[in-house]
Amino acid sequence: QLRLVESGGGLVQPGGSLTLSCTASGFPLYYYSVGWFRQASGKEREGVSCLVLTDGRADYADSVKDRFTISRDNAKSTVHLQMNSLKPEDTGVYYCAVTSYVQPLCIPGDFKTWGQGTEVTVSS
Repeated sequence: QLRLVESGGGLVQPGGSLTLSCTASGFPLYYYSVGWFRQASGKEREGVSCLVLTDGRADYADSVKDRFTISRDNAKSTVHLQMNSLKPEDTGVYYCAVTSYVQPLCIPGDFKTWGQGTEVTVSS
């Protein structure tokens, strides 16, 4: 059974950092493109950052470029999202997801297997 479990969320002050992790089980992660998405209260889920399987390209939402970094460790079946210089508008539930699409767009509709989410709150 395919399963994704996120961890690393929490409360952080503006300007702080957090690293989210997503561990996959039941399947080899290296077969999939991976992504991080977030959903703020009352808003639609949006793509934050994705790693494309075919060429290893990393896509980032404009709002997180130069602040967030996505990485994967296939040996540990884990995907990380390093988040620096956090802002209150980064608050939300963060989800990791995978897809067998070889070149997906970093949009929720292109990703098929989801974790349960981890909450990030940026507040003073």
